[in-house]
Amino acid sequence: MKSQSEAYKAAGVDITAGYRAVELMKQYVTKTMTEGVCSGLGGFGGLFELPEGYRKPVLVSGTDGVGTKLKLSFLLERYDTVGIDCVAMCVNDVICCGARPLFFLDYIACGKNLPDRIAEIVKGVAEGCVEAGAALVGGETAEMPGFYPEDEFDLAGFAVGIVEKERIIDNGKMRAGDIVIALPSSGVHSNGFSLVRKIFDIDHMSREEAMRPEPSLGMAGIGETLLEPTRIYVKPVLALLDAVPVRGISHITGGGFFENIPRSIPDGLGARISSSDVRTPAIFHLIQERGGISGHDMFNTFNMGVGMCVIVPPDMEKEAIDILQSGGVDAYRLGEIISSDEKLILL
Repeated sequence: MKSQSEAYKAAGVDITAGYRAVELMKQYVTKTMTEGVCSGLGGFGGLFELPEGYRKPVLVSGTDGVGTKLKLSFLLERYDTVGIDCVAMCVNDVICCGARPLFFLDYIACGKNLPDRIAEIVKGVAEGCVEAGAALVGGETAEMPGFYPEDEFDLAGFAVGIVEKERIIDNGKMRAGDIVIALPSSGVHSNGFSLVRKIFDIDHMSREEAMRPEPSLGMAGIGETLLEPTRIYVKPVLALLDAVPVRGISHITGGGFFENIPRSIPDGLGARISSSDVRTPAIFHLIQERGGISGHDMFNTFNMGVGMCVIVPPDMEKEAIDILQSGGVDAYRLGEIISSDEKLILL
């Protein structure tokens, strides 16, 4: 008997739309399959076999969402990039421990299941998974009429990675004189959008206004610039970890420099960074100008052009930068570690 409920459909939930969405997304999910996947799409759980070769494997998990950046997705009616953001926010956290992402699951909650739109969202998730080397082993689409507006959705994800216990990043080996290296961001990434929306009045902006060329952004539109997906650093950082003794990694997310860089630094040490050395994209200058925001608040809210920091011994600085640059990341020296009771000294 065909699965179909007219009563449930009358209440606002069309289960047949869910089946259609799964069929549409399969073409994207298939591209993420890796050696450890033991199950297909549609089961009650995603099965993944741990890879061989680990003596003391440690699993590392991370979960996050896209946040109110989704408002821009609704405004521009573009749904194929926010899935990349969702993956990035999770796998970039996992890599801070030195872990290689194994698999990912997504959760989409919506007011109305529009199969083509759901497939576009998952297309972005799959693209992010391919970039991170992770398998998309499952997920959930929850149709919740009356809870979400029909044209809106929320998106969150969950990643699991693996690392050899002895290779977990240990900041206890960090020393004064170590070098802080910046891995540039692709823009605002997925943080600070409650403030961004307020500054640009995104909630009352028309699609035409969002797409209108902005001279200070090289004629790109504000909406297009802000919707640029979060950069995924997994593969370049894994290559770095194979060659250089990395002593700390920070994913610069909500809270900016002041909240995130100190998380990778032990007591008694601090990172000394000059704000003039930070290569800050134009969008941040526009945000600061339009919002009348202090420099401190900018660095305490946004990534300011630095999506991730790695800390390496001084004699490994050049090699580390060369490895990252060969992986497509325009890395540069950002600062140094000093003896200090303050974990971040921003000059």
